[in-house]
Amino acid sequence: MSDIRSQAVACRDAARHVAQLPASAKNDLLRAMAAALEEDEASILQANGRDLEAAAAKGIGGAMYDRLKLDAKGLAAIADALHEVAELPDPVGQVTRRETRPNGIAIERVRVPLGVIAMIYEARPNVTADAAALCLKAGNGVMLRGGSEAIHSNTAIAASLKRALREAGLPDAALTLVTDLRRETMLEMLQLTDIIDLAIPRGGEGLIRFVAEHARVPVIKHYKGVCHLFVDASADPDLALRLLIDGKVSRPSACNSLETLLVHADIAGDFLPAAASALSERGVEVRADARSIGFMEGAKPATDDDYAAEFLDLVIAVRVVDSLDDAIAHIRRYGSDHTEVIATRDEGNAERFVQSLRSAVVMVNASSRFSDGGELGLGAEIGISTTRLHAYGPMGLEALTVERFVVRGTGQTRNLP
Repeated sequence: MSDIRSQAVACRDAARHVAQLPASAKNDLLRAMAAALEEDEASILQANGRDLEAAAAKGIGGAMYDRLKLDAKGLAAIADALHEVAELPDPVGQVTRRETRPNGIAIERVRVPLGVIAMIYEARPNVTADAAALCLKAGNGVMLRGGSEAIHSNTAIAASLKRALREAGLPDAALTLVTDLRRETMLEMLQLTDIIDLAIPRGGEGLIRFVAEHARVPVIKHYKGVCHLFVDASADPDLALRLLIDGKVSRPSACNSLETLLVHADIAGDFLPAAASALSERGVEVRADARSIGFMEGAKPATDDDYAAEFLDLVIAVRVVDSLDDAIAHIRRYGSDHTEVIATRDEGNAERFVQSLRSAVVMVNASSRFSDGGELGLGAEIGISTTRLHAYGPMGLEALTVERFVVRGTGQTRNLP
C-alpha cells in the first residue's frame, strides 16, 4: 500500500469516529481547536514568516503573496471563524423531508456526512483551519494538500488542530495534512475513488483545471471569478459608486472582487467621470472600451481579453452598453458564473437581471464582496462551486453532507400478499 493511500485509509477510518459524535462534542472540539491556534500564535506566525521569506526570494507577489500572509489579526480571525462554525446548526441527522406513503411506510430524507474530503489549495493557510472546521463539524475526515509556498504555515496550523483532536480522545488522522507535495502523489490521491468522496481545489485557474482534468473522484470547482457590476440607467449614482469602490478596492485579490464595470449609455456621461476619479484616487488602472474611454481620464484602451480576465489586482475593465439586455449578453459571453451585481432603482430590471443570469450569486444593490460563505450566513467557507452538482455558490456545512433515504415500516412488502 502506498503512503498516500495508507494516509487516506487512516483518514477514512478516523472519520467514522467523528461522524458518530453528537453536535455538542463537535462544537467543543472546534472551540478547543480555536484555543490551540491562539495558544500557538507565536510559532504559527514564525512559520508563516519563513513562508513569506521564501515567497519573496522566489519573486512571488501580488494576489498570491496577499493570500499567503498571516498576522496576529488574521490568525485571530481564523480562530473566530472556528467559533462561528461551532455556533452553526449541525446539519448531520437533519431531516429535510418526511412523508407517509399510502401503504404506511414512513420515508425520510436525512443529511449524513460525505465521508472523506480532499482539499487541494494554494497559498491560503487559513484554508487549513477553515476546511478542518467545516469538514469535522459535518462529520467528515479531511485530507489537506496545501502548496509548497505555505508548507510551514500549514504544518504549524495543522499541528495545533491535531493536538486538539488528540486531547478530545479522537484519532488525529481525521485531519491529515499531506506533506509529500510531489505532483505524482496528488495524482494518486485523486484516483482513490474507493476512499475519497469529494475533492475541492482552491487556488488559481491552472490548479483547478489540473485537478478537474486528472481526478477520478468527484470535483467541486470554480475556475475564476469574473464578477460584473452593471449600473442601470435608473441607478442611484452614489450607491453605484460605493458598490464599485468596495467591490474593486476593498480586496482586489479576492475572487469576489469586481473585474468589469458595465454602465448604461444614458448615464455614462455623468457616472463614468466620477467613477474614473474615484478609481484613480485609489490607484486602480482602468481599461475602457471606445465608448467609455473619453469619459475616463487616464484610462487605457481595453482589449477583448480584458473582459474575460480575472485581474485579482487594482485593474478594472469598463464598457458602455445600450440596455439591460446588452449587459446581460455581455455577462453571458464573458462571465464565469461566479457573482454579478446590478445597481438599479427599477424593480422590474432587477428581477430581469436576476432571472436572466445563471451565476451562482446575483446581487441587487449590494457589493460583490458579500459573495462569501461567512457573509451569507454559512460560517467559514470551504469553497465556491460554479459547477451544478449538489452544491452551487459559496459552500458551507450543508454542502459537506448528502441526503439519503431512511424508510421505516411495519413489515410491508412490495410483491408478497
